[in-house]
Amino acid sequence: MQKQLLDMLQNRFPLSETPFLHLADELGVTEGEVIYNVRLLLEQGVIRRIGAIIDARKIGYYSTLCACQVPPQDLEAVAKAVSALPAVTHNYSRDHRYNLWFTLSAPSEEAARQLLTALEEQTGVKMVSMPALRMYKIDARFEMSDQVEK
Repeated sequence: MQKQLLDMLQNRFPLSETPFLHLADELGVTEGEVIYNVRLLLEQGVIRRIGAIIDARKIGYYSTLCACQVPPQDLEAVAKAVSALPAVTHNYSRDHRYNLWFTLSAPSEEAARQLLTALEEQTGVKMVSMPALRMYKIDARFEMSDQVEK
């Protein structure tokens, strides 16, 4: 059931007040079973989040990819500070000189700059902003079962 659930979460998450009930009905299980399995998948790190992917520019927002060089002993604390910003969708560490990366969206370039400056002051780490010069549509989906509906 988990493989089918993963396919459904990626390809056709219901937009309703009770999405997990809809998924449960389709899978032939209880809503509680779906919620339990989603929590388990989150705890195991199989999925990181469930949410929409919105093109910030199409709604008038400014979006930028950011990177910073964080001393290894401070990585967890800086990542936590970055994640605390509602403007940040996600962050991830990399085995690279620039070892923490994140995406930030704000109502304007100036607002993004202010958020990054405040983050730099809070963490003591210089943030490098790299706004996209060209957009590429990346649609990564990982088929988990042989029952994927396209």
